Amino acid sequence: MASIKDLKKDVNNVLGDLIEAVYIVEAANGKGDTKEGAQIIDSAIETFDDLIEKINSRKIEDKKKHFSAIRTELETKAKGLVDKINKLS
Repeated sequence: MASIKDLKKDVNNVLGDLIEAVYIVEAANGKGDTKEGAQIIDSAIETFDDLIEKINSRKIEDKKKHFSAIRTELETKAKGLVDKINKLS
């Protein structure tokens, strides 16, 4: 199933890029590791774990609807994390 594989890659890439963005913003501001940055990273990791668990769930009735909801949740949570990263500056 290519769609599940692609969805897992999307989750990994989006959240990985957000974690990297935290490090870049902190380095650019000369702050090093901050408490706020660590909280954003922890939130991204929790989101990753939660979404991967939902993707791997076997108790699904309507796969198309289920995976569509996961994509929507990824977008929503990623936007929230981006807002937090922007406040780091």
